[in-house]
Amino acid sequence: MEWTGYVAGFCTTLAFLPQVIRTYKTKSAKDISLGMYLVFCFGVVMWLFYGFYIHSMAIIWTNTATIVLAGSMLLMKIIFDRRKIKQ
Repeated sequence: MEWTGYVAGFCTTLAFLPQVIRTYKTKSAKDISLGMYLVFCFGVVMWLFYGFYIHSMAIIWTNTATIVLAGSMLLMKIIFDRRKIKQ
């Protein structure tokens, strides 16, 4: 039954990809909420710790991929906003 975790995790992780691509292409994150991504990334890290605790590869793999995408959004938000302030 763990396959359902992989499918769910794949879908929810894949949902971030269009936003990551768009933000990277436009070099703008002005409409992205910093607070939302801070809280979300913290939550994903907690899920990752939980996955290791219960030894669930579905939780570990999907949340690792999610933190890469959500973390890249968070990083772009910080970098692009700082560049805009300096201009």
